[in-house]
Amino acid sequence: MMVGNPIPDESAEEHVTGRAVFTDDCLGRFPNLLHAWPVVSPFPHARVRRIDPSPALASPEVEAVLTAADLPGANDVGDPAGKEPLFPEEVCYHRQPVAWVLAESAAAARRGAEAVAVHYKPLPALLTLDEARAAASFHCGPVRLGRGEAQRAFERSPKRLEGSLLLGGQEHFALETQAALAWREPSGDLAVLSATQHPAQTQEVVARVLGLPLHRVTVECPRMGGGFGGKEVQAAPYAAIAALGCWRTGRPVRVRLPRWLDMALTGKRHPFLGRFRAGFDLDGRLHCILLELFADGGWSLDLSEAVLRRALLHIDNLYWIPAFEAIGYVCRTHKTSQTAFRGFGAPQAVALIEEVMTRIAQTLDLPGPQVRERNFYRPGQRTHYGQKVEGAERILRIWETLQAESRFRERAIEIEKANRLQPDRKRGIALMGAKYGIAFTQRFLNQAGALVLLYRDGSAQVNHGGTEMGQGLQTKIRQIAASLLGLPWQAVRVMPARTDKIPNSSPTAASSGCDLNGAAVADACRTLRRRLLPVASDLLEAPSGSLSFGQGRAWVRDRAERALPIARIVEESYRRRIPLFAYGSASTPGLSFDWGRGRGSPFRYFAFGAAVSE
Repeated sequence: MMVGNPIPDESAEEHVTGRAVFTDDCLGRFPNLLHAWPVVSPFPHARVRRIDPSPALASPEVEAVLTAADLPGANDVGDPAGKEPLFPEEVCYHRQPVAWVLAESAAAARRGAEAVAVHYKPLPALLTLDEARAAASFHCGPVRLGRGEAQRAFERSPKRLEGSLLLGGQEHFALETQAALAWREPSGDLAVLSATQHPAQTQEVVARVLGLPLHRVTVECPRMGGGFGGKEVQAAPYAAIAALGCWRTGRPVRVRLPRWLDMALTGKRHPFLGRFRAGFDLDGRLHCILLELFADGGWSLDLSEAVLRRALLHIDNLYWIPAFEAIGYVCRTHKTSQTAFRGFGAPQAVALIEEVMTRIAQTLDLPGPQVRERNFYRPGQRTHYGQKVEGAERILRIWETLQAESRFRERAIEIEKANRLQPDRKRGIALMGAKYGIAFTQRFLNQAGALVLLYRDGSAQVNHGGTEMGQGLQTKIRQIAASLLGLPWQAVRVMPARTDKIPNSSPTAASSGCDLNGAAVADACRTLRRRLLPVASDLLEAPSGSLSFGQGRAWVRDRAERALPIARIVEESYRRRIPLFAYGSASTPGLSFDWGRGRGSPFRYFAFGAAVSE
């Protein structure tokens, strides 16, 4: 059984030796390659009046300058569609690309981009959450969740407090920046290598821009050097530029952003403003919370509404809140379009409720851990949106185990004594827990597919829709396949995600990559195993129910000497014309949510954890 046993990371040797192949490592395959560089706006908000590419085109090294006039399809790379032009008439953030130069080298493309003459009409810009709120500049909202009569509970609470918390953004800073390569296949169709967490969405955007049906565009993600959500939808525009450049010139095109440009052009974690009112008793137990959340979405909607919704679903963290009212908005500012980032709104929400807990503890002069513990969910309780908190008993067990193993109380006393003796240098220690719901909050995304191929020598090739970005997904998929097929892990090869193998895949995100894709791979492997069992039963002259598979062998339980190599069983299955390939699928059961009512069970389960930091 491979699952649960330690095996080397699927990419470890390639990473430490430098042999791992990322998107931009493949450019050597294309000697006739063109390089792309953006023409960027010096204004955060402006109207594009005219673009004159002639100064750039005067260079013999410049092949083309891409503008909206070159588009055979839609000028739209948004998700949702219709919200994000590839070539804008209205600039909405500083350094937004308005055109792209294709040249024989990256340096020549950059020189060409600097030579393009663009005439702008500067416009007023909204750059902060306060400015956006004052101007009522919103992408969406209000989005509401609630339970009970929070205002009445607040008025009747023995103790009350009000406050706010402003949280800034955060750069993804993946080791690999945004990158894409596009070329025409011999059939005339388009192939794209993209550092994307969502190959199907990248395929859809490329096809939309080129005006092609999806089956004429193939997207592959070989692996990523980190993603963290920044490549879930924001890889698509760069793949679209590479694809458009290739379609326009007939030559392969490379897009790769240097670090400074990647940081300038791509979205960040959403800044949030939270305003709260909390009612509680003298023991620190919550009676109610009333919240307003404002997320800075930047210039386009992107995934901001989903981020806001997940924030509202995670605002309780580990705590039972008897009466609750929350209203959320996504603000529109003239900045980069903020996007998915690890936690997807939950970290901002957790920070806000933990700020409330800290202020309650300070108001009552009680230890913070004590106030938090008194408010933990207990078995049988439900969240503010009605989902039962299964496994709630684990919260207190984790909390108490961590305090004991970390010597939290002893260390806190030691720190307090040290701080009394050090007027200018202070230390601190903190204990905090977290609850995270596992599933995409858009129900239709909770599905996956897989294709598993068995070869006559007993080796296997596994295809699925998940992408590897350093999190170890392919290693886990390899373990699942090896366990179910009875093969050594070395006999299983996990292939890069490709849209011509697994169509319509969901993004690798929401902490569900292995749950979904692993289940789909397991489904395909079980189908193959069911086909092999009767053959093995015939060859071993034993009932199917008495057979075991593992480490490349099949044997009769309690009769280990009666064994055969899996390869022999596969070969015999081939000769019997039994299919040695199988598709698998998976969809997460039990998910439902009605945002109109603010009720349902959007998550398959909750993960709990806690940490001490000094």
